[in-house]
Amino acid sequence: MTLADYATKDENSRGRMYPDYANIIRSDFQRDRDRLIHSAAFRRLEGKTQVFAYHEGKNYRTRLTHSIEVAQITRTLCKNLKLNEELGEAIALAHDLGHAPFGHAGERGLNRCMKDFGGFDHNVNSLKIMTEIENHYPSFNGLNLTWETLEGTVKHNGPIKNITNQYLKNFNKQFPLDLKNYPSLEAQIAAFADDIAYNNHDIDDGFRAGFFTIEQLCELDFIKEIIMRFDLENPGREDELRIYAVTRSLISAMVFDLLKTTQQNLQDFAIKTSDDIRLTKAFTANFSKEMHQQIYQLHQFLTRRFYTHSNIARMDMKSQKIVEDLFNAFMNDYKLLPMELRPQIDNSSSEQEKADCICTYIACMTDAFAVEEHQKLFNMAYRF
Repeated sequence: MTLADYATKDENSRGRMYPDYANIIRSDFQRDRDRLIHSAAFRRLEGKTQVFAYHEGKNYRTRLTHSIEVAQITRTLCKNLKLNEELGEAIALAHDLGHAPFGHAGERGLNRCMKDFGGFDHNVNSLKIMTEIENHYPSFNGLNLTWETLEGTVKHNGPIKNITNQYLKNFNKQFPLDLKNYPSLEAQIAAFADDIAYNNHDIDDGFRAGFFTIEQLCELDFIKEIIMRFDLENPGREDELRIYAVTRSLISAMVFDLLKTTQQNLQDFAIKTSDDIRLTKAFTANFSKEMHQQIYQLHQFLTRRFYTHSNIARMDMKSQKIVEDLFNAFMNDYKLLPMELRPQIDNSSSEQEKADCICTYIACMTDAFAVEEHQKLFNMAYRF
């Protein structure tokens, strides 16, 4: 497929931090995707919370399945906009790589612990994983991904005007990521694909968990219309099929709305090249005002019926406490850390250095491993 003029072309890539050999059967962005899929951090996403904790069962989404759904939607959108599918897919697969265990509860816990040390940002942690923590090569740390994949992952939510994180500051000096401008259209599409995926799979997961009924979902007029149409064509069908009809219809509606609005913006903003995308003072990819309103109404419903449900709130409280307990214990006595981490911290290490090391260690944990570490440290009856 011939790419659009505003797409990110393989031959125009700004390259990698370290010299790398050319591959005759895979593009640079395909190789980025493959390196991400083969990374330990990507595999760990299977054990990290999306909304429900790892042990809840019932085939609820994890960070891994969520990332796969985002990648699938991203490729569909990129193909229809004649964008670089491989770059979009790589960014989609990497976008949650740096999430802490226990989802947003774990992120809140780490951010609270790191408030005096620059805070915690999972996008920056994704960068750290891709450029330092993953260790596959003898002469350098990291996966040695292209500039476009790193930039798109860090900035997929938009420009970064105020850089407070020290790792991001240092890395940006070494390998500038053009942080003050918008990312590629491929990265923007991955960000909106993220919204499409989680809004719809949270409808499915929340319904199957019994947090709300289809009748309650029909409080939203646009969902009521979907259900009425499905019931008219398929009378008497079970609720499991009705909820699939809802998510299937909503995903399609959001995808088509995003395509239409983005194509209109490309014309309105007079976009010609990929550089034009970055220099535009707004997102080129976007939903229509009407779709933004529907998504807002849906998010309000999910917040009221799902995200703030007592079962979720209690799980989040325990999860955040686990993360904070681990951080505080390790900060108070770094000798509690695994022996392989000890060379990174000693008596001469600053508080910032200790905090950064401990934060990274905890952020890379799966839910199950964090629970196990907490049990080892705080359960006196735990058998070593």
